[in-house]
Amino acid sequence: MDRLAQLNENMLPFAKLLGINFVIAELDRVVAKLLIRDDLCNRRDIAHGGVLMAFADTLGAMGTIMNLPDGTSTTTIESKTNFLGAVPVGTRLVGEATPVHRGKTTMGWQTRISTQGGKLTALVTQTQFVFAAKP
Repeated sequence: MDRLAQLNENMLPFAKLLGINFVIAELDRVVAKLLIRDDLCNRRDIAHGGVLMAFADTLGAMGTIMNLPDGTSTTTIESKTNFLGAVPVGTRLVGEATPVHRGKTTMGWQTRISTQGGKLTALVTQTQFVFAAKP
């Protein structure tokens, strides 16, 4: 099974709840789409900031997982989000995560979240801790 099929078939429950759909799964690039539904919005029909953060966190985590050595695991230890524009209900977002660092104990990823039309709405940088393999 290829990486893309693995990501979509073995998706974490929270990612399924959000409605994330992976479209590219490469060691140096993870791309997914997310439709902003009304249940993901605040009272002004704008995507809740936590949705954008969770979308980016999922992409960076999946990128890390694809790059992990056998027997290791990961968790997010830091995440920084710059919100650059409101995302109204009905908008289809595209998230693209790329590595900025892939080390033995940490990996860093940057995720750009844009509308399908190309408007940048958020820029997220996160650090993933890499747990050593258990003996």
